[in-house]
Amino acid sequence: MNRRIVTTFVVLTLAGLFIVFGAFSRSSANPQRKGVHLPGSNPQLPFSDAILSGDTLYLAGRIGIDPKTGQAPADADAEVRLLLDGVKATLAAEGMTMDDLVYVQISATDLTLFDKFNAAYRTYFTSKDLPARQFVGVASLLRGGHFELQSIAVRHRQ
Repeated sequence: MNRRIVTTFVVLTLAGLFIVFGAFSRSSANPQRKGVHLPGSNPQLPFSDAILSGDTLYLAGRIGIDPKTGQAPADADAEVRLLLDGVKATLAAEGMTMDDLVYVQISATDLTLFDKFNAAYRTYFTSKDLPARQFVGVASLLRGGHFELQSIAVRHRQ
């Protein structure tokens, strides 16, 4: 009987040591987080252009704003180019490209602009595997925008 108690005690002690040692030897489960701020971003705004967490970049929603006027252009084609150029610049700030995008969500004030948006959007990718995407209608957007885009990118490992 004493042998069983001693064996059980030794096994439980060793198991406890392995658990404690394992708990203290693990690396941090939370990857480092870094805010991305593009040149010309307004530091007064309460958000970052993007957040990099590990190899994943979360891009804030953005509209295609003309830097001269601070408003979205009336021409939807010009707005799409400004918007996608802004996304491309945000990705480039972290050494990524449009092909690193894995998910894109577009909000549009006029769903009849779907084909116009797609025509320009497709030209920004070199990969045949385009990101998963959602295109939704909304009543209005800030600064007279037709489109707002938010996305997630994951850095490709070579």
